[in-house]
Amino acid sequence: MAVDSFSAKARKISANIGAHYVDNARKLPWRSPPGGDLPDPYHVWLSEIMLQQTTVGAVKSYFETFTGRWPTVERLANAKQADVLAAWAGLGYYARARNLHKCAVHITEKLNGIFPQKESELLQLPGVGAYTAAAIASIAFGERAVVVDANIERLVARLFAIDTPLPRGKAEIRAAMDAITPAKGAGAFAQACMDMGATICTSKKPKCDICPVQKQCAACELGNMESFPVKPPKKVKPVRRARFFWVEQQDRILLATRPPQGMLGGMRALPDDGWAARSDGHATPPIAGDWRVHDNIVQHSFTHFSLEVDLAVYQGEKIATDMDHDIWWPLDDIAEAGLPTLYAKAVKWKLKEEK
Repeated sequence: MAVDSFSAKARKISANIGAHYVDNARKLPWRSPPGGDLPDPYHVWLSEIMLQQTTVGAVKSYFETFTGRWPTVERLANAKQADVLAAWAGLGYYARARNLHKCAVHITEKLNGIFPQKESELLQLPGVGAYTAAAIASIAFGERAVVVDANIERLVARLFAIDTPLPRGKAEIRAAMDAITPAKGAGAFAQACMDMGATICTSKKPKCDICPVQKQCAACELGNMESFPVKPPKKVKPVRRARFFWVEQQDRILLATRPPQGMLGGMRALPDDGWAARSDGHATPPIAGDWRVHDNIVQHSFTHFSLEVDLAVYQGEKIATDMDHDIWWPLDDIAEAGLPTLYAKAVKWKLKEEK
């Protein structure tokens, strides 16, 4: 599909979406209203990292917690990584949190606390990919950049009936978004398209009757909006097995810090048996003794696999652990430990089982 073939249509789409945004923009804590000053680059960066593969509804409270606790990139850089990971707990995809802290340190120590403005320079920051760099450049600095997130991908694929299956179709979708992105106000336009995808051009049952670009939408004309974008068939997820270990004494629970590399790296967690994305755990307890095993108490879905978890509860009285690596945490304050959702589920099950 040649971009030049829809230049007139592109101008109409751009104008209609922009006008709709003025009156219908979502009010989000990291945004400036349409026509207002450019938002704080720190807020834009933080929100965009949080929003990767996560919904706006889930991110709002985390964003407010982070900006309340660490109001500037310098304050975030000076925080302990363990505290950042604990504050991130429950948001998932924890490599984002490690990269977030690493990037804050880089900006503070190497760039005097100032975010670069150019898309090409933003791409050099830790944890900042093509989408995030384009979003920060356009939204925070007013640069013209082509922003394509999942909502925009769906909107644009429908507007131009792009039927090349993903991921191959991404290049065509980006070219189409490039064609409709204005030279000025690219950031506001990108946010307008995000809002369109989130509230009108939804995955299921899109609200075409109130869409400002219904007349320009090729998929709507075909009558098969939900067929776009064309996605590859889903792969069956493998199921892995893990065993967590519950050791308790004097109203305290034994926690461990996960290895810095790998899944949930650096997070506080229950001791476990070394489970991984590609293999089951070994089920060997961390200390010898009498253990009672509860089978399959938790089922948790990751992007590429599912995990079934057993919980082994220590029944003995004598406990010998390496205190340099293990942590005794008060059970009454377990919510403050910042456990990943997977481990928090196991704790919740155990505490409920005791009632």
